[in-house]
Amino acid sequence: MTLDEPSFERCADETLKHLLATVEARLGDHLDIDLEGGVLTIRLDAGGVYVVNKQAPNRQIWLASPASGAWHFDFREGPGKAGRWVATKGGRSLADLLSNELAAASGVTLTLD
Repeated sequence: MTLDEPSFERCADETLKHLLATVEARLGDHLDIDLEGGVLTIRLDAGGVYVVNKQAPNRQIWLASPASGAWHFDFREGPGKAGRWVATKGGRSLADLLSNELAAASGVTLTLD
């Protein structure tokens, strides 16, 4: 499903805010997290930086991961927030990928959807 620009902005902003709140609440002692200008930056105390950002021209959310590299996510209709964003390669959700990687890096179980 392709979103129009206002719908994309709303859904992407909602997702980034959800990720910020959830990651900060569960892993605040293990990282520094910031959301500014549509870019969510997660700096792990143990090393490594994740960047999650909106790509309005493509109507996608992109993830740069120190563990798995670059990912592009398209919106799919469905429940949840981050789970609605599905990778263009392999079909994993943003929620699944990011929660697994952050849990592995921090040792704290995390569910992002």
